[in-house]
Amino acid sequence: MRFMILVKATRESEAGVRPPESLFAEMATYHEQLAKAGVLVDASGLQASSKGWRIKYHGKKTTVIDGPFPETKELVAGYTVIKVNSRAEALEWTKRFPNPSIDGRAGEIEVRQYFELEDFGESEAIERFRKIPGNK
Repeated sequence: MRFMILVKATRESEAGVRPPESLFAEMATYHEQLAKAGVLVDASGLQASSKGWRIKYHGKKTTVIDGPFPETKELVAGYTVIKVNSRAEALEWTKRFPNPSIDGRAGEIEVRQYFELEDFGESEAIERFRKIPGNK
């Protein structure tokens, strides 16, 4: 089972404030533990939304909306992907996640389970996905 730990953005992360060395150290320790346990798949921070964009769909029509985006509570500042044997194991790992806030105050992570191709049953389209390199 794969889970994505989404680190929610804050005003500070959106402003490009560099996290303190102590937060980098805590995150490094946590991710080293994940790697040692063999459950770390991927992890990275994301640059501010001012360097990104959104694509909005209206039927077949698309519109590009350049960042920054005003609602930081809707933004993601980083992520960690883990592969574990159960939801309970994922919960235990995520309860150990360091407070990601730059100022050490309020921070938030959100955890979401991946869909696996097996969750969708059998179909011709699902078989096409199975053949794409990188799909699991």
